[in-house]
Amino acid sequence: MLITRKVVEGVLERGEVVPFFQPLRELRSGRLLGFELLARWQHPELGSILPHSFIETIERSGLLAELTRQVLSKALRASADLPDPLRLAVNISPSQLKDPGLCCLIADTAAEMNFSVRRLSIEITETALVDDFESARKNLGSVKELGCRLLLDDFGTGYSNLRHLQKLGFNGLKIDRSFVSDVLHSRDSRKIVAAIVGLGQSLNLTTIAEGIECEEQASLMLYLGCDVGQGWHYGRPTPAAKIGEVVHAPQPKLSAKWSVAGNDQHLASLEASPTQRVAHLQAIYDGAPVGLCLLSRDLRYLNLNQHFAEINKTSASDMIGQTVESVFPRWFPLYEPYLKRALAGEALSGLEVTRPGLVPGDVDQTILISYSPARDEAGEVIGISMALVDITLRKQDETALRSSEERFRTLIDRNPQTPWIFDRDGNVLDVGVQWERLTGYTRETTLASGYLETIYAADRERVVSYVRDAIAHKTDMDIEWRVVLKSGETCWVRSRGSAVFDEAGEVYRYYGSTEDIDELVRLRRYKAQFERTRTVSLGVAQLQARLS
Repeated sequence: MLITRKVVEGVLERGEVVPFFQPLRELRSGRLLGFELLARWQHPELGSILPHSFIETIERSGLLAELTRQVLSKALRASADLPDPLRLAVNISPSQLKDPGLCCLIADTAAEMNFSVRRLSIEITETALVDDFESARKNLGSVKELGCRLLLDDFGTGYSNLRHLQKLGFNGLKIDRSFVSDVLHSRDSRKIVAAIVGLGQSLNLTTIAEGIECEEQASLMLYLGCDVGQGWHYGRPTPAAKIGEVVHAPQPKLSAKWSVAGNDQHLASLEASPTQRVAHLQAIYDGAPVGLCLLSRDLRYLNLNQHFAEINKTSASDMIGQTVESVFPRWFPLYEPYLKRALAGEALSGLEVTRPGLVPGDVDQTILISYSPARDEAGEVIGISMALVDITLRKQDETALRSSEERFRTLIDRNPQTPWIFDRDGNVLDVGVQWERLTGYTRETTLASGYLETIYAADRERVVSYVRDAIAHKTDMDIEWRVVLKSGETCWVRSRGSAVFDEAGEVYRYYGSTEDIDELVRLRRYKAQFERTRTVSLGVAQLQARLS
């Protein structure tokens, strides 16, 4: 159909161009934020005709201001009952930016429809700023003074100029649908989106993704840091009569999952933006009690915390941008096998590595290292996250403790008596090796309450009662009893011990020893028998003397 000036004049006279509304939703929550206003020519025979078929003719005919007034009036009238937080985004063409009457057109139409201009967002493309930047700056400045927000549309496809963002005070960037449609399949598109989002975040601008058609695209755009989404996934452009249905429709739920290059990916959190996550991670880096660093694929230090530099006895400035091999040539052969495995995608943790001192005379340093592959949104390994802890002193302490324990055990085992340790409940915690030599019972069978089985049955109740009373009254122990040897014979022993108390004054441990007194008991019996025999002999002698 040939669209002439006469045709478009008739279209405007009959009011056949009507507003359609496409929802804008917060990616993180699915919350409805507002609508973008779109114009549609409702032809009585051909149906809905998109703007690109007639807008150029209207613009050449000088009727664009009238079209804008008509469509905006109808849109604001239809939006009058929308909840106050919801906004309406309106596209402005390059030619309208040169029109000094633009600001009045927007203000008068909003006032006529009783719609707050503060709920309006004005969208312009980058190409609109090229021809007459000063006129555009002046008109946009006036529009912003009304209270409207400014959005830069199709960012990245036109004449991208950071001066526009700096001078014109934009509130948001719209990422062109060409990048969004390809984001699941093109690494370059993902990197461009990430760069645009990063630029927006650094300038505190809202980022809006156009053309989102599926949930996976929405999830990935959220992961890359985008704030707002629009597209068929959230709803096709709808006529004014149906915007109430969109407002009251349930919020879409985001699964936070996407698939890139055959790898399923998930968001770790839907509550923090990438900028917040980076700040959070940096705070963890700086405050972590362990050394942390990030290596690139070519094993250069990209980021590290102060603790990492201190453990490596150097400074961060001497490491950033340098390769591991160039900074630590003496240590690199120790790391290289693990670094290669991490680059291949393997996570390694708890590796204990002893590395020689950097200079002659330095003691060897023992460190605990973990390597974890760092992956991008496609699951590709883009670097290595490395964590290390200096455990040199701990290893020295463990060696000293082990040596001390060995010396202590040697002293115990060479003691002619049998050392033992009781807890406050009367259980044996440790016993010297002499016990096995004496009784035939192993240390393991004697621990805890196992020693009770070795007590001669006639002595058992007496010994148990004595130990219980000593602990209860916090007194020293000194008791003689018979032990049943593994051979079945009995042997007299003497156990003596003293209590050690905790800070509360309660018994903590009993330390003592047991000795073999079987010969001593025999000597006592022999002596007692000798004394009895001697007494009888003396008595007989005295009796004979009296009788004689």
